[in-house]
Amino acid sequence: MMHSRLMQKGVTIYCPESVHIDQSVNPERIESKVTIHAGTRIRGKDTLICSGSVIGAEAPATIDNCWIGPDVSLKGGYFTKSVFLRGAAVGAGGHVREGTIFEEYASAAHQVGLKQTILFPFVTLGSLINFCDCLMAGGTGPKNHSEVGSSYIHFNFTPQQDKATPSMLGDVPGGVMLNREPIFLGGQGGLVGPARLAFGTVTAAGTICRSDELRENRLIFGGPAKSGNIAYHPDFFRNIKAIVLKNLHYIAGLAALMRWYGHVRTRFVSENMPLPLMEGLTLTLVGAAGERISRLMAFIEKIGSAAEALSPKRHALYENRGLLKERILEDMEKQQGDDRLRERFLDALDQKIESYGNKDYVKVIQYLGEKDAQTGTAWLQGIVDGAMTRWLKAIPAFEP
Repeated sequence: MMHSRLMQKGVTIYCPESVHIDQSVNPERIESKVTIHAGTRIRGKDTLICSGSVIGAEAPATIDNCWIGPDVSLKGGYFTKSVFLRGAAVGAGGHVREGTIFEEYASAAHQVGLKQTILFPFVTLGSLINFCDCLMAGGTGPKNHSEVGSSYIHFNFTPQQDKATPSMLGDVPGGVMLNREPIFLGGQGGLVGPARLAFGTVTAAGTICRSDELRENRLIFGGPAKSGNIAYHPDFFRNIKAIVLKNLHYIAGLAALMRWYGHVRTRFVSENMPLPLMEGLTLTLVGAAGERISRLMAFIEKIGSAAEALSPKRHALYENRGLLKERILEDMEKQQGDDRLRERFLDALDQKIESYGNKDYVKVIQYLGEKDAQTGTAWLQGIVDGAMTRWLKAIPAFEP
């Protein structure tokens, strides 16, 4: 019996008769010193649960094809096709769906809904939050981290019924270095996607943020939107250029993160990042990129069919969508940035790994000197900029 086999190897299962482990689960992918509480359901051949993790401590939990790293706490809820790296935590009532990545020590309190969400190390979400289709970075450690206040919403679905609405909070080139100012989104507020916010942005409690803020260290505050009553039609699309550019920027950021995972995180494969967890992390990021490309293309298709007479700019976007998609897919696989900057950064990183004496990803990145971090950021920013330049040449009317 699966339960007995797991318990013999050191897995703690409270009230085994109330725990369902599906036959699709590979018992070799559940390590010793894992704790499984009553009411837990585990299924999926890809499911991985590493040592020290605790499942269902506060409420029943369902794990479906998730990659769960060491010392993770999933206290209750539904978790599917997502990745949780070392020390990540989610409170009771979590609803975490495909494409979600909790990097090291990222956390969410109770009743939080996520899908296609990427949280960099230490990012913290409060309670009663809906935060799908976002990437959030910022902060330097457990006492200086980006945070989302309770009862916050990322508005990620439009009246036209599309989800070309990903928001980038911080960015990949700076965020991965764990040396940037945190972002704070005050409770009882919201962000209308797609949006971009710079490091150091603070939104006051109760504020609905409806525009980008690319200047660092700004406070955004405001009351309810101005009231009104105007004519509306579902085929009326506003701010198409801004939406397309923000989607492309988000996808370019994922391209940079792919290179970071491929060149940097693979150096930290160890007990804290076993190879199956690294594989799950990579697969999830590839899936997240595919989701964003699919949503953008669906948005462009919808624009093309929304009206008989398109403006020249809309027509050019629609007619060139095939070339745009082709270039995006090429660069997601091949865009590497400046080889010299990459090798210079990786050499410095290898020296830090050797001198630090272990493969603790967070500590080694925090240990990087300012100059080395700047080199790494420049390498990744080159990937973002290079991709954006190529993609916009396919739709020149949308160049900024």
